[in-house]
Amino acid sequence: MPHARRFRFAVELHEPLPESSLLDTFRELETLGYSTVFFPDHFDEGPGPIAAMAAAVTVTSTLNVGSLVFDCDYRHPAVLSRELATIDHLSEGRLEVGLGAGWKRSDYDYAGIEMERPGVRVSRLIEHTTVLKGLWSDGPFSFAGEHYTIIELDGTPQPFRPGGPPLVVCGGAPRLLGWAGTVADIVGVNPSIHSGAIDQAAADDAMAERIDEKFGWLRAGAGDRFDDIELNCWVAVAEIIDDPNYGDLIAPLFGTDAAALAKSPMALYGTAAEIGDKLVERRDRWGYSYIVIPGEKARDFAPVVANLSGT
Repeated sequence: MPHARRFRFAVELHEPLPESSLLDTFRELETLGYSTVFFPDHFDEGPGPIAAMAAAVTVTSTLNVGSLVFDCDYRHPAVLSRELATIDHLSEGRLEVGLGAGWKRSDYDYAGIEMERPGVRVSRLIEHTTVLKGLWSDGPFSFAGEHYTIIELDGTPQPFRPGGPPLVVCGGAPRLLGWAGTVADIVGVNPSIHSGAIDQAAADDAMAERIDEKFGWLRAGAGDRFDDIELNCWVAVAEIIDDPNYGDLIAPLFGTDAAALAKSPMALYGTAAEIGDKLVERRDRWGYSYIVIPGEKARDFAPVVANLSGT
C-alpha cells in the first residue's frame, strides 16, 4: 500500500545548470523527474522569482513552480496577488506560493528597508496571507489590519484553482509554526535564523532534537489537520559520495560532530542507497516527504529522485 506521505523532490535554483541556459534548465529538471523548481527571494541571489516562474511554466508541462519564499516585507499583497494569479493561469494550476516573514538582514540593508523585530514581521506575514487568500476568493474583499487596508477590491484575475494555489509557509519558531499549522498546505520546518545571518546558532537549531521540538509546535497549531499538511525539508548540505569519512570533514563547519550532523534533516550525504534509507527514516520520524535539493546538485540527485518519487 502506498505511503500516506509520498516523496517528491524540488530544486532551489539560483542559476542555470552548468553549460545550460535558464530555459533549458527548466526543461531538464522536468525530464529528471523533479516535481518543482523553487526560486529564492533575496536581492543578491539568482533571477527574479516572479519572472522566472512565469518563464518556467511556458516551456514545461508538468513542472511546478514556486517561491521559497516570498518575503512579505518586499511586496504589497494586492500587487503580488495579481502576479501570482496570472502565473497560476499560465501554468494551469502548477504554482505553489511560498511565504515568509523575512530573515536575511543583508536584504534589508541592501535595499534600505527597515527590518523590524520578528514579532512585527510575523504579524505582517499573517495579514499578508489573509489578504492574498481574500483576493483569491469570490467577490469584493475588504480588510482592515495593522499593516494592510483593502477596501472592496475584487481581485483579478482569479486563480486557475478555485481558492488559489497551495500555500507554502516555512519557519522555525513557535508562533510562526503554530500559525502555519492552521493555514498552510505545505509547511517547511526549518532552523530559526534569529541573527539575520546563517551562524552557529542557526546550525545548532538544525539538529534533530531541535527539529523534534519544532514539530511539536506545528502539531499543536495544526491539530486535526496535521495529517493533511505536506512537510517540506530544505536541504543545506547535499552530496552523493562514497566516503565514510565525509561527515568528519564537514561537521566542524557546523560546529558539531559527524554523528549529530548525520541525523540533521538539513544534511543529506552518502551513497544514493544510503540517502534513500535516510529519507525513509526521516519521513518515519518527522513526516518529511517533500525534499528540496540545492540547484547545483540537481543532476547528481537524479537517481534518488527516480527511485523514490511517488513512493
